[in-house]
Amino acid sequence: MPVYDYQLLLKRLIEHGVEWYPEQKIVYRDQWEYSYADMYERVRRVAAALQAMGLKPDTKVGVIEWDSHRYLEMYFGIPGAGYVLHTINPRLAPADIGYTIIHAEDEVLIFHEDFLPLVERLAPHLSTVRHYIVITDKEKAPDHPLARVEYESWIHSVQPLPELPDFPETTQATMAYTTGTTGKPKGVYFNHRQLVLHTLAGAATISTLADYPVNKRTVYMPLTPLFHVHAWGIPYLMTMLGVKQIYPGRYEPAMLLKLIVGHKVTFSHCVPTILQMIVGAEAVQGLDLSHWTVVIGGARLTRGLAERARALGINIYAGYGMSETAPILTLAMLKPYMLDWDEDRKLDYLIKTGVPIPLVKLRIVNEKGEDVARDGQEKGEIIVRTPWLTPGYYKDPEKSEELWRDGWLHTGDVAVMDEHGYVQIVDRLKDVIKSGGEWISSLELENLLSLHPDVEEAAVIGMPDPKWDERPLAIVVPRKGAELTAEQLKEHLAQYVESGAITRWAIPDKFAFVESLPRTSVGKIDKKALRAQFIKEES
Repeated sequence: MPVYDYQLLLKRLIEHGVEWYPEQKIVYRDQWEYSYADMYERVRRVAAALQAMGLKPDTKVGVIEWDSHRYLEMYFGIPGAGYVLHTINPRLAPADIGYTIIHAEDEVLIFHEDFLPLVERLAPHLSTVRHYIVITDKEKAPDHPLARVEYESWIHSVQPLPELPDFPETTQATMAYTTGTTGKPKGVYFNHRQLVLHTLAGAATISTLADYPVNKRTVYMPLTPLFHVHAWGIPYLMTMLGVKQIYPGRYEPAMLLKLIVGHKVTFSHCVPTILQMIVGAEAVQGLDLSHWTVVIGGARLTRGLAERARALGINIYAGYGMSETAPILTLAMLKPYMLDWDEDRKLDYLIKTGVPIPLVKLRIVNEKGEDVARDGQEKGEIIVRTPWLTPGYYKDPEKSEELWRDGWLHTGDVAVMDEHGYVQIVDRLKDVIKSGGEWISSLELENLLSLHPDVEEAAVIGMPDPKWDERPLAIVVPRKGAELTAEQLKEHLAQYVESGAITRWAIPDKFAFVESLPRTSVGKIDKKALRAQFIKEES
């Protein structure tokens, strides 16, 4: 008797969501609303339209788009037809965007009309691109040679496939590029099996082990861009569960708040910068946001920001992952015996890097490759194994070998683990400050500075020192109207010396006060730019 060889394909996720609740709604800003059944038909139209182009299997299809229902369709339609979805980061420098398109060998480029000036500038150099398709929120596409094919007319020029095809689960599904804070952006890539397993492990965690409101009543709105490492894979997960989804398009504070409040969004995820933008908005004051749970990743969730969010009723948690890891590795969630702890002690753990989710094997090792003590003190590098790690960097064997050593993916993150098994990242290997033979954690100093009532945000970097190798410099953004001095902040940090949180040696000798901090293309503080700026100023 022949046995069906069931392959773990992304189409299995959407098929379940549609079967479970075909009438469930998906909303785009205040402009578009349709059902899962409608969405699935359009997914099959995307697949059919790509096939009609005569593309070969594994052809790369680049997408530059805001967070929309159309992006969700392409999350499934492009890999669902056996092609590779290349999620392009529009916040990279134009030269780097062009580099990623050429390096990936994209043959199709689908872009929102907001990016037409960018595409027009790059097009003469995009030797691999054969097809351009424009997306518009307006009734008519722009009159331009690169906008002759418009997304809606393109997908309606064909009949939808009866169903998405079968093929091996090891077929590549997606690719993206790291932000390139050092050198050129590096390509990471994932197959269908990896993304399905990531989805299943994530769903098991956030709907059972974590205290998140993720169930059939969930209203989900991503605040991590869909171009950034699958928006942490959560759109795949939420589609599988068949929950209501809200897509905000371009991130604008007024629109975000309108959607969060109007649709009573229950679950989102974002980098600290986005949360800071929301909690700092005047319009948020007086709103009831107790229905909203937010997971923070991409950078450390400081206690100061967590407390500001909680004051608005927001339920706040931390998580951790990387572009190379698809991305989720850990989530901050309380173990059963912690539920009776007081709220302050619980918050200490909810803002930690967290504990590994199912199928993640995580170690913290010293320079000899030995596991560090579970004492919350001994530092080492996080190394991991899971079924959903990138096999390497695309077309870069040398960097791939650096990433994968001794059968483990090396994250470059320095961390400690406590007696409860909770991980806390204390720095990146490249950001840790080596001073007088000691390691000083820039992230811990930033966390403690965030607790000063007049500090909006802070970054700490190592500055060259002829005697001590490096000394920390704290770069601080004061709250609006506040007048801060270095002495005030030194006194503030001194109390944490008394409590044992830091050593006196860790207190920065110098403080700089600025109006804002530079950001990378995914919203992280750009310490590379800060080092260059302040080293230049000192010289």
